[in-house]
Amino acid sequence: MKRTASAQWRGDLKAGSGTVSTASGVLSQSPYSFRTRFEDGKGTNPEELLAAAHAGCFSMALSAQLMQAGLTAESIETTCAISLEKGPDGFAITESHLDLTATVPGATQEAFDKAVHNAKTGCPVSKLYNTNITLTSKLV
Repeated sequence: MKRTASAQWRGDLKAGSGTVSTASGVLSQSPYSFRTRFEDGKGTNPEELLAAAHAGCFSMALSAQLMQAGLTAESIETTCAISLEKGPDGFAITESHLDLTATVPGATQEAFDKAVHNAKTGCPVSKLYNTNITLTSKLV
């Protein structure tokens, strides 16, 4: 299985701009620029897209882990924050932090924690990232 997306850029780094699109059409020439990445401009940026990918992948992986434990989530709410920091060698993504709140009827804290851990380490996007992945979770 392969999924594709494309990006187009025109101009220099600060004054230029571009668009990103996905084959599915969910993103279609969505704007991005220096301002949307490093300031407060309107549009998306690579880190926001990475955060969405990690939150979505982790949520699905958790659902699968819960299913294997005989549990079904009523809701899984995951927010991801990607940290982009400037270091001596330039910019780098230094952390992906997942913040989870889930409602899982009948789940014990132990079963929930095990499923969360397995989802965090087993999620394909987690495996892709070469950075520190942190997580806070709350079972409600």
